[in-house]
Amino acid sequence: MQNPGNFVRGQVTTVREKVDQLAADVAGTVATERSNVSAVGSQVGQFIREQRSAARVSLRELARAAGVSNPYLSQVERGLRKPSAEILSAIAKGLEISAETLYEQAGILDRRAGTPDTVAAIRSDPALSERHRAVLLELYETYVREHAAGRPVPATPETTPSRTHEESA
Repeated sequence: MQNPGNFVRGQVTTVREKVDQLAADVAGTVATERSNVSAVGSQVGQFIREQRSAARVSLRELARAAGVSNPYLSQVERGLRKPSAEILSAIAKGLEISAETLYEQAGILDRRAGTPDTVAAIRSDPALSERHRAVLLELYETYVREHAAGRPVPATPETTPSRTHEESA
């Protein structure tokens, strides 16, 4: 028969090993999540910087328009901070782009249908107004949906056949 003291020590050792393994698993998960958050923050920050450059707005001007400090906006652009939806909305207003665009970049909203490159190109084109971007995106997404559903997409707008004078008589 085993000594009760040795039995307890063995059980404690087993529990410690399990706790150590769980702690290592949790640490790995936390590191992965931090990496994911950092990647998203870096992505949205880079996008903000690109949009700011395309709009020819200085960091100071955008920070003032968004109601944030210059250092904070700089940290957002470098991916060191992940801004809230409210801050993203203020930044979008300062850049004269839709808040939805920044929400998608930040991972707050799911991306719309379509290939990311095409959608990103439409959204980042400085020659387009926000209204034109919205119309182009809607047309493109309609095309993608219809194409994915297997429906033929007409090459030209459909017209209603006109009735001739003889048909109406």
